[in-house]
Amino acid sequence: MKRKASIRVMIMVPVLLLGFVSIFSNVMSLTNLRKVNTTASTIADDYMAAINELDVIGQSSKNIHTLALSHIVATDFETMTNVISEIEAQEAALDQTMADYNKYVTSDSTASYDKMLADYKSFREAVMILLAQSAAQKTKDAYATANGLVADSSKQLSEDINDIIVAFRSNSDVARQNLGKSYTIARFSGFGVIFISILAVIIALYIVLRHVVRPVIKAEAELNEIIEGINRREGDLTKRITIESNDEIGALGKGINSFIEHLQNIFLTITSNSSAMDKVVTDVLGSVKTSNSSAADLSALTEELTATMEEVADSAGTINKNTEAVRNEVDEMAEKSREINEYSKTMKEHADAMEQSARTTMAETNAKVEDILASLNQAIEDSQSVDQVNSLTSEIMSIATQTNLLSLNASIEAARAGAAGKGFAVVASEIGTLAENSKRTAGNIQEINSVVVEAAHNLSSSANELVDYLQNSILPQFEKFVEDGEKYKNNANYIEGVMDDFSNKTEGFKSTFNDIAESINNITTSIEDGVRGVSSAAESTQVLVSDMDNISRRMDENSRIAGELDEETAIFSKI
Repeated sequence: MKRKASIRVMIMVPVLLLGFVSIFSNVMSLTNLRKVNTTASTIADDYMAAINELDVIGQSSKNIHTLALSHIVATDFETMTNVISEIEAQEAALDQTMADYNKYVTSDSTASYDKMLADYKSFREAVMILLAQSAAQKTKDAYATANGLVADSSKQLSEDINDIIVAFRSNSDVARQNLGKSYTIARFSGFGVIFISILAVIIALYIVLRHVVRPVIKAEAELNEIIEGINRREGDLTKRITIESNDEIGALGKGINSFIEHLQNIFLTITSNSSAMDKVVTDVLGSVKTSNSSAADLSALTEELTATMEEVADSAGTINKNTEAVRNEVDEMAEKSREINEYSKTMKEHADAMEQSARTTMAETNAKVEDILASLNQAIEDSQSVDQVNSLTSEIMSIATQTNLLSLNASIEAARAGAAGKGFAVVASEIGTLAENSKRTAGNIQEINSVVVEAAHNLSSSANELVDYLQNSILPQFEKFVEDGEKYKNNANYIEGVMDDFSNKTEGFKSTFNDIAESINNITTSIEDGVRGVSSAAESTQVLVSDMDNISRRMDENSRIAGELDEETAIFSKI
């Protein structure tokens, strides 16, 4: 079969042509629209605006001319001043307008613009001359200037403006003509695009109807004939679709024919293998039933094993919990033993300090007691000198008695002497008084000394008792306290040694028990793993039983499907 052009090419060529024409028409439309817009903008923005500016310039020059004439006819100074101010304002506005107009000047209108500037300068100079003459009261000269130089320069400026306006209007007419041409070109281009688009649509419709629709309708009719035969259970898989072309539609028909051919081979295989599959299904069903019974027994056994392993795991868990509790108690006991050991060391340090303090205190007490005893003994010896006071007072009383006797004798002798013995009698009287006082004082001293002697004896007796108490009671108690401190130190040393040994044994026991607890934990973990393994095996067995049951049902389903396939293949009378 001769290969024809690809249908996609035949369809795409008119479509692409239509798209190209559409794009080309849009581009031309945009170009023409841009030209129209540019021309219209030039007419509106440049030409008309420039003409308006020129009208403003002409009107401003006429206003200045009129104001200059008003200055001539003015009769007072104030009016002249106001006129000059208005002229200056008009000139400033006109200068600004001339500057604004400059943007509309093109290379073609430069000469006209320069001539207008020169004539405007002449006009301003003529106005200045007129104002100067009018200000100098030269009315005739001013009128002559106004009708002559000012009028001529104003007329020339107006002519320049009119010439430029005529030129702009001429350019505007040319732009309008170009705008009309652009419209005509755009209209004819649109008609051409419409014609080409209609032609491309006709060609595309012809190609689609000739090379797509007609072959598809024919292939659809032949395919419907095959399907109707199948629906009547008179299917004929030997029929094929007619291929008229070698394009995409032809490739579609070849694909359908290839599908029918593969379907024919499949049904041949199904028909030949249906009986063999039925035999295989029967054998598999027998094996599945046997395996299902064995799997059920295995599932029951694994369930019993799982229950036993779970009980063992619970017991191991209980042992593990008790072991953990005992391990905590051992840890706490080890901690307490460490605390007691530390306390025994502290107690030993306190015992050492107490023994050392007792010995130091005893030595200091002995030294202090020795000093006290020496002081007391010296005081007792010194108190014995109090007894000498009695003998001295006795001697003083004896001397006082003798002195009193001497005083009495002296008084007697003075009385015998008469007036010559008066002075001696006074002396004798004083001596007697002194002797009496000495005797009385000595008596007082004896009374006081008796008290002092008694106190000294009492102090000596008490000091002796204190010394006996220190030597017989206090110092032996200090010695016993030192001995007790030494015993307390020895006991603390013994307790420290015992607690060190107990702490070391406790730590060893703790380490051993930790190993035991770890071993029990490992056993528990192993049992739990075993329980999970047995549970997994039980679950797998259950799954196996379920799968075997499912396989049995599936094989029944396969048997049913095989029968249905036999029935379905019967719809084809020719395979």
